[in-house]
Amino acid sequence: MDNYLIKQYDEIRQNIVDAARKAGRDPDEVKLIAVSKTFPNEDIETLYQHGHRLFGENKIQELDLKKPQLPDDIQWHFIGHLQGNKAVKAIECATCIHSIDSLRLLGRVDRLAGDMRRKVQIMLELNLSGEETKYGTDVKTAMEIAEEAVKCENLIFSGLMTMAPWGATEKQLHKVFGGLRELRERMEKEFAIKLPELSMGMSDDYKVAIAEGSTLLRIGTAIFGKRNYL
Repeated sequence: MDNYLIKQYDEIRQNIVDAARKAGRDPDEVKLIAVSKTFPNEDIETLYQHGHRLFGENKIQELDLKKPQLPDDIQWHFIGHLQGNKAVKAIECATCIHSIDSLRLLGRVDRLAGDMRRKVQIMLELNLSGEETKYGTDVKTAMEIAEEAVKCENLIFSGLMTMAPWGATEKQLHKVFGGLRELRERMEKEFAIKLPELSMGMSDDYKVAIAEGSTLLRIGTAIFGKRNYL
């Protein structure tokens, strides 16, 4: 077993517990998605043997290759940009799709899930920082998508996802993450639904995300180390 990987993982888990308690929250409310993109199956197996079950990938091709080679009870979260032509594979492979960002994509995933006789958990992706390099929709469009998502028979609309700007100050982080929480509360009230999940917080900003109510942290580098990009 990779001692470095386990050490990093255990440290992150303890940091999550500490940050949740500091925020007056139950640490069990905060789930960790280990983002394993570009890392080998051996690293995933190491964390699996250590007891971890939630993993995230951001490319459908990579998820499609990894899933059959790893234990069946891993819960795979698809956290990358989803192209319509990759929706079938996302539905087949992922426990939850975090990146619904248009009415067209929502309709396609719902229709395909029905054809495949599957129920798919989804989240709406917001771009609250307005960065052109980031995917995700704006608040107005998100409200329109949410109105339709609650009607989709083959989808389980469970929450919202966002990314903070690169190099954001702590004040900016609180604004973005707090904004997502407030939008979730607005949707719950307007559509009379419960949205239990807020997917926000990565390696550099997860403590602020916890303070603002995150329930799903997407952490890769702080656990696995530097990405193995070619």
